Amino acid sequence: MRVVVVGATGNAGTALLRALHAEPRVTSVLGMARRLPDRNAEPYRYAEWAPVDLAAEDGPTDGAETGADAVVGQLTEHFRGADAVVHLAWLVQPNRERDLLRRTNVEGTRRVADAVARAGVPHLVVASSVGAYSPVDDDGPRREDWSTGGVPTSHYSVDKAAQERVLDELEAEHPEVTVARLRPALIFQADAAQSVVRYFLGPLVPTQLLRHGRPPALPLPTGLRLQAVHADDVADAYRRVVVKRAGGAFNVAADDVLRGADLARIVGHGRLVEVPPAVVRAALAAAYDGRIVRADPGWLDMAMTVPVLDTSRIRAELGWVPRRTAAQAVEDLLDGMAAGQGAGSAPLRPASPRPAGASVLPLRARGDLRIPDTMDRYLFGLYLSEHFTASTAGLGRLERMTRAFRDTPFHAELAEVTEQLRGERELYRDLLDRLDVPRRRYRQVAAWAGEKAGRLKLNGRVVEQSPMTMVFEPEVMRAGVLAKIGGWQTLREHADEIGLDPAQLDELIAQAHQQIDVLARFHAYARRRAFRV
Repeated sequence: MRVVVVGATGNAGTALLRALHAEPRVTSVLGMARRLPDRNAEPYRYAEWAPVDLAAEDGPTDGAETGADAVVGQLTEHFRGADAVVHLAWLVQPNRERDLLRRTNVEGTRRVADAVARAGVPHLVVASSVGAYSPVDDDGPRREDWSTGGVPTSHYSVDKAAQERVLDELEAEHPEVTVARLRPALIFQADAAQSVVRYFLGPLVPTQLLRHGRPPALPLPTGLRLQAVHADDVADAYRRVVVKRAGGAFNVAADDVLRGADLARIVGHGRLVEVPPAVVRAALAAAYDGRIVRADPGWLDMAMTVPVLDTSRIRAELGWVPRRTAAQAVEDLLDGMAAGQGAGSAPLRPASPRPAGASVLPLRARGDLRIPDTMDRYLFGLYLSEHFTASTAGLGRLERMTRAFRDTPFHAELAEVTEQLRGERELYRDLLDRLDVPRRRYRQVAAWAGEKAGRLKLNGRVVEQSPMTMVFEPEVMRAGVLAKIGGWQTLREHADEIGLDPAQLDELIAQAHQQIDVLARFHAYARRRAFRV
């Protein structure tokens, strides 16, 4: 069997590659992802690889096709000859880019479905979720015939429900394609620990303290219950569906349902502090608005109202049995958080080096910060203020780039770099405040105005963006990031005197080089297209 896995670098995809490698009936695997993994690392070395951006509006080919048709055409060519396509790709962040999420997740599924039909693939297996189900207010287990209307206040749930409608359309229009949809509970493994931190918690949640012990108490919303499943067990479910060419919906979850007291024993020392859900939601909303955490309140709404899954169908028809309990899956995730564990792909990258897209807050210091007497306080303060001003201008420019180029294959990566720059600017703000250095706000106002004035270029276009902009903007930004590296290097040189953590500055320098790589690849993409007639 030849199997294509779209989204093969994430949590479930990485586990599925391990399972398919161990399955003798699977003779070849093609992995597809927006950012390709380390192809020398386990388990990615067992697959062939091809890049794809399901959200691209300006297609990856140099021919006449553009937009969705080009993406579908690219997928169709890669799907030809496959016995099954497993579609796992799902974008969780940037959480605030709602249009990008829907285009990637819902329209991306539609593009995969169209390509499967065009390529004549007989079997499509898709990652749905417990989040696709309509809300419930009891603990009664629901089978696969429960309504998939989603939780209205959760964008993830709404999009999962919309994805289900896409699959309904495929089944109606192409009955020759066997369509399977797996609806798992929360999927955990140690290798996914840093992706959970990055996508949901954020840099201000001190998960690194798990290395030193567990919290004495765990505050949780009253009435919370949780189903989970280990990634390897989910991968085994996908494997069974693929090799048996099974169709229809399958719930996937471990046997145990975890409640507040269970989670308190697993995460901490057994002390549970129950908090009214409305209070938790208000606190989460404030933390999200303040960019302290990356999960919006819709995730809590979904957690409190999704049904308990009845998994009798997959057990009876496919012989699937989970090898680990939900408690063991959570424990594996916590161990991975404590160790900074990950894998050789962008979504699962370990904690060190810092994952792409992670903010650098808070500023890490070794004791009190100070400008030593051996340094000219005025000049050094002016130097830091200039870098803070430059970060203001750079953030504004990249925010505009992210909005302007949302219809390119680089939108998600530009959005990630934008979040990084926003965090770096806050780091400079914190540094200036803690060193009692004036920010010189008039300089930030001037930088803001200068960045706006810089948009008025004599490029022959008055009311619309010039194609030249796509080439020029990354050139300017690369120069700015190079200057930023110089600032981090200067701080690194004097870190011990000032009281800064040199390791954090090394991370910032490495992150800046990754930003240059994104901008360089975007520039290569742009210069091939900008000046065509």
